[in-house]
Amino acid sequence: MHASEGLRHTPLRDRHVAAGARMVPFAGWEMPVQYRGVIPEHQAVRTHAGVFDVSHMGQLEVRGAGAIPFVQRMLSNDIDRIEAGKAQYTLLLDDHGCPIDDLIAYRFADDHVLLVVNASRVDADRDWLAARVPDDAELEDLSEGIAMLALQGPAALGLVELPELPPFGFVDAEVCGVRAIVARTGYTGEPGVELMAAAEKVGPLWDAIVAAGATPAGLGARDTLRLEVCYPLYGNDLDDTHTALEAGLGWVCALDRKDFVGADALRGQKEAGGYDRLVALRVEGRGIPRQGMPLRPAGKVTSGTMSPSLGIGIGMGYVPAELAAEGTEIEIDARGRPVAARVAPKPLYVKETRE
Repeated sequence: MHASEGLRHTPLRDRHVAAGARMVPFAGWEMPVQYRGVIPEHQAVRTHAGVFDVSHMGQLEVRGAGAIPFVQRMLSNDIDRIEAGKAQYTLLLDDHGCPIDDLIAYRFADDHVLLVVNASRVDADRDWLAARVPDDAELEDLSEGIAMLALQGPAALGLVELPELPPFGFVDAEVCGVRAIVARTGYTGEPGVELMAAAEKVGPLWDAIVAAGATPAGLGARDTLRLEVCYPLYGNDLDDTHTALEAGLGWVCALDRKDFVGADALRGQKEAGGYDRLVALRVEGRGIPRQGMPLRPAGKVTSGTMSPSLGIGIGMGYVPAELAAEGTEIEIDARGRPVAARVAPKPLYVKETRE
């Protein structure tokens, strides 16, 4: 059987193949992992602009008079703190306070919210929400008809004509002749936008952005970029066995302002203290952390890579609370070879700026 058999394809697959992309399975999709190489694509995003096809991500729409109260009950962050036209990073938690997913909620109106969710979690998120949606709200999975691009990098906002937006602002606008929802969001630590357009319209939008000078970038560069700035990845750093507090995402849990699914469990854990922590790791010397490697004296690596920007091995992993302080020496068991590392401040990479 061919490796790509049974996998889903984005509307841009033929363009990726024609551009020489190496296609790999990811979350049930065949996706480009790299074109010219992870490092040049990573550096293009850090120094100029890159464009990612993220059409595998899902979109769940909530409409109706009960939309906001439903979202408030289901999601950890307080959507009443944002107005229409703003987006918010938030968590969908289970009853134990563990993430079912991390996602962006876009508030269109008091009766209309769009949830952009991870590709691997679309079905789980939809089924969890559908089982709890009240009579005065409707939930619809729009993922099939929407394609999504991420234009990221210091030159991204000037590369093509875009509406001026504050961070996490969004608007429905025309970009390069294509109608799209334009949002000042991203997953790289660089300025940029994410664009959602009808699946059949996204090809010309991709072509125009690439022609304007954005480097096509694959999932490989997306992973090194997000890890440098310590953005968690569901399935690696987030799962249903570690709570939001353990993952360091208490800042998106409105525990003092509202009740939501999982809140009681988190309040109990916060009061008890002593829970594991997801920490950032810097390797001292040679060695690259990889997912699943044991940490000594305790813990496990959840994500790891060689940082193209820092030139050292970096990673994240869960450790007991007593090992979580910045500067703590940690040993990574790299397939039997000890690699010295240290708990480091987040983010691991901070761009130097000049006055």
